[in-house]
Amino acid sequence: MTDVIQATKRDSTGTAATTRLRREGNVPAVLYGHGEANEHLAISAVQVKGLLRHHSKTVTLTGDVNETALVSDMQWDPLGIEVLHLDLIRVNLQEKVEVTVAIETHGEAAGTREGGIFLENLREVDVRCSAGSIPESLVLDVNDLHLGDQATAADLQLPEGVELVTDPETVIAHVEAPRSEAAVEEEDAIGSEPEVISKGGGEEEDEA
Repeated sequence: MTDVIQATKRDSTGTAATTRLRREGNVPAVLYGHGEANEHLAISAVQVKGLLRHHSKTVTLTGDVNETALVSDMQWDPLGIEVLHLDLIRVNLQEKVEVTVAIETHGEAAGTREGGIFLENLREVDVRCSAGSIPESLVLDVNDLHLGDQATAADLQLPEGVELVTDPETVIAHVEAPRSEAAVEEEDAIGSEPEVISKGGGEEEDEA
């Protein structure tokens, strides 16, 4: 999905200027790539939140610039709540790009009905495709995952034109047997054993 975003050029790029920009409800951004000069932009924080809701990887910039861009990076505040800065790369919708895409699991693993525990090892993978056909997510069907089974990146459903970059043997999810109470108690016992600290200079103490 491609969002249309209004962008305004900004002349000031220092700390004070970006702080003032954020107070005004905007997010600073930089547009670069294709051998052209970097453009320092301001984008409404409301539009950035819409971008996050839609999981958009590409945007159409309007206003002071008219470009199609790939969202390359987002810098977040320490709490991971607000976007502080955007990096945008110029692209045309036909060119190949490498991006990270979320994994969406579908179904209920058969192994959970066999007493197992379903665990997700990875929540996103890297793919290569045209900038205009970046999927919002990739589906992993886990219905046939039995106790002791695992699903790898090769099991993901890839849309036409999307190529997997992540190692296809990478484990995405698995179903494991629950640990027995005895095993848990044994681990707890090992973890609770007191550390033995030897005293140095024992010979001198004996002589004394």
